[in-house]
Amino acid sequence: MNGADILCDTLLANDVDVCFANPGTSEMHFVAALDARPQMRCVLGLAEGVVTGAADGYARMAGKPAATLLHLGPGLANGLANLHNARRAYSPVVNIVGDHATYHLQHDAPLTSDIEGLAAPMSGWVRRVTSPAQVSQDAAEAVCAAWGRPGRVATLILHADAAWNAAEHASLVRLAPPAPRTVPAQRIEDAARLLNNGKRTMLLLGGCALDAAVLECAARIASASGAQLRAERAVPRLARGAGRMHVERIPYALAAAVAELREVEQLVLVGAQVPVAFFAYPGQPSVLTDPACSVHQLAAPGDDLGAALAALADALDAPAIAPASEPRAALPLPAGRLDADAIHIALAHLLPDDAIVCDEAITSGVNFFKYTRGAAPHDYLPLTGGAIGGGLPMATGAAVACPRRKVIDLQADGSGMYTLQALWTQARENLDVATIVFANRSYAILHGELKNVGANAAGRNARRMLDLDQPALDWVKLADGMGVEARRVETVEGFFRALQYALSRRGPFLIEAVL
Repeated sequence: MNGADILCDTLLANDVDVCFANPGTSEMHFVAALDARPQMRCVLGLAEGVVTGAADGYARMAGKPAATLLHLGPGLANGLANLHNARRAYSPVVNIVGDHATYHLQHDAPLTSDIEGLAAPMSGWVRRVTSPAQVSQDAAEAVCAAWGRPGRVATLILHADAAWNAAEHASLVRLAPPAPRTVPAQRIEDAARLLNNGKRTMLLLGGCALDAAVLECAARIASASGAQLRAERAVPRLARGAGRMHVERIPYALAAAVAELREVEQLVLVGAQVPVAFFAYPGQPSVLTDPACSVHQLAAPGDDLGAALAALADALDAPAIAPASEPRAALPLPAGRLDADAIHIALAHLLPDDAIVCDEAITSGVNFFKYTRGAAPHDYLPLTGGAIGGGLPMATGAAVACPRRKVIDLQADGSGMYTLQALWTQARENLDVATIVFANRSYAILHGELKNVGANAAGRNARRMLDLDQPALDWVKLADGMGVEARRVETVEGFFRALQYALSRRGPFLIEAVL
């Protein structure tokens, strides 16, 4: 047994049994240890952003961490954007980052870097392992840290000699994940008084408060008190669809968000943060609530949100309510030239029960909620941190976590190119993912932001930085090169048939929807 063997056994003993990997020379002994343990599922990503984004999607659906395997500082750096998204989603992730042998660091070899410095901004926990004797304790603590309340990214740096040296008399460490914190009774009583004082109140939900059962409890509170019910914009996971309580998110557009929050006198946070603008805009507010609005925290992200809401419902004597359910597929399907709204309406008709919808459609996905209220029950996973390139990997990880559920990725064409390699992983693992590429041939959101910030530019240079034509991306050929069957459509009728086909089969399929 060497340090790498002990590391692998410790991960398995602490219920980490999936490793998304892109290894290099320093990690070869860990690769050998993984090879000797078939109970660990190893999933190769051809780019580190795929690896880290898949770990994020896996954690959101599995409710537990996967491991990543990354090669030194540059490998970690390549994956940081999707670790940023994971951090914002409170996703538990255990990064295993290889480093040079301890005695080799002094020579400043080409790949030597400050791994702690790279890891720290996206990690809630970082530790370096220099000896096999440390490995099991440190690895167990890494898992425990990742599986914390709330979840976080934990980065374990493993020196090559700590991996290959013998681990004599090493014992396996198992640590129980921490329990969520109990919300003090006084906070429940204070929230009940606020909800009964007659002021215009909004209950803002985040995290696991958006699970189906917990959301139902929140809806009881809103119904009994007259409070508005809203979700944060960047939620990790939201249960929605027919038969479930419907909750709208805070709008992305600054003017719409400010208008929605303008009349709110009291904001009660449940696993959520005070809503702020995504960016600063000249002459516009950063905090979206009115300055006179008072803010009260019922429960922080690491608290037991379900228990807090249940206690609050009891304090208000809130009766059970039936969810408002719209008839499924009540919307008439349009015809003719395809646009984003027609795609959402088709999804309302065809979305299968218990699907997982990963959304990185950016501007094209603005009306998804509007049209799919009556769609089949599903889980919705948006981009949480705003770092684009998360959609394809997130769908990949979600499909690994839930192999019996259909995963649908709503994907903008520009951001899809950041982590195109995820399609190859979907093909290799035969993951049941239907990808819909909204091919508008531009960074459409940036065209809007150019106006929003008051930067007046409509010339050739601006267009060439924001448009994706000349040449246009050919997603059918790109998918085919990754081993994924694909079809291009330009009409509503063609899209409907393509979506029916994609949902009728298992395995990855891509639809290039030309808008």
